[in-house]
Amino acid sequence: MEDSHNPSTITADVHVNPTNATTTFTKQTVPDSEPDVQILTSSGRRIPAHASILGSVSPVLENIIDRPRKHRSSGKLIPILGVPCDAVSSFVGFLYSSRCTEEHMEKYGIHLLALSHVYLVPQLKQRCTKALGERLTIENVVDVLQLARLCDAPDLYLKCMKLVTSRFKAVEQTEGWKFLQDHDPSLELQILQFMDEDESRRKRRRRHREEQSLYMQLSEAMECLEHICTEGCTSVGPYDVEPSKKKVPCSKFSTCQGLQLLIKHFAVCKKRVNGGCLRCKRMWQLLRLHSSICDQPDSCKVPLCR
Repeated sequence: MEDSHNPSTITADVHVNPTNATTTFTKQTVPDSEPDVQILTSSGRRIPAHASILGSVSPVLENIIDRPRKHRSSGKLIPILGVPCDAVSSFVGFLYSSRCTEEHMEKYGIHLLALSHVYLVPQLKQRCTKALGERLTIENVVDVLQLARLCDAPDLYLKCMKLVTSRFKAVEQTEGWKFLQDHDPSLELQILQFMDEDESRRKRRRRHREEQSLYMQLSEAMECLEHICTEGCTSVGPYDVEPSKKKVPCSKFSTCQGLQLLIKHFAVCKKRVNGGCLRCKRMWQLLRLHSSICDQPDSCKVPLCR
């Protein structure tokens, strides 16, 4: 577990061509004293800094600063390697000012996320996670996904997974995916499992919607059946009620009309005795369903309700 915050563990996996960048510190945050530590970058550049500022923002840097030195007279040197020196400069600037420009986030977002994770700077990590999520593309999604897993950024990881799943055919053609297949088969397996689970969830939701739709249709059919057998609709009604020529369609006439046609057919069909008529079978099913759920069988006027 100690290696999870070793600067060489994660930052070495991130490589982007360095681009010139400038870092500005807020005047109010810079102590009056001279810098007492130096940060060494991969290019050999040394960035002067104040131990009190670094230690107050990053507990990892605080531990590094507090380590005993072999030579007390020597200055404190903190190596931050594996990322462009301008990304390190931007990172140090954030430690001083809690700010990061959009330009720096655009250029060094993946590096800053790695640094924020390694050196335990949650405020920067949150900003990087949000910024990288907004900048996801087909070309970079696999790289960001790998980094999100390494840096324990679940929101970004999930967002990447969803993009890979929805655009898998396009992602499959990228260099990032080909590299992942050759070097990280475990992540490839996780992605494929996520896609399979996502498809299963979609099927369950689709099945649930279909079941809900069927339930609503049957519920409306039961209401219409009771309405027809109790009050009567436009052309079919109970035997003891005189049909009215001025009967207006009910609010659920589309369902009632189909049910009335089914009842009329059921009354005259010759095949239903032998069970050879599909429409009559459907009518029998509706009558049985009503009988099984009716809570007033003694007063109910629907046929076969008991």
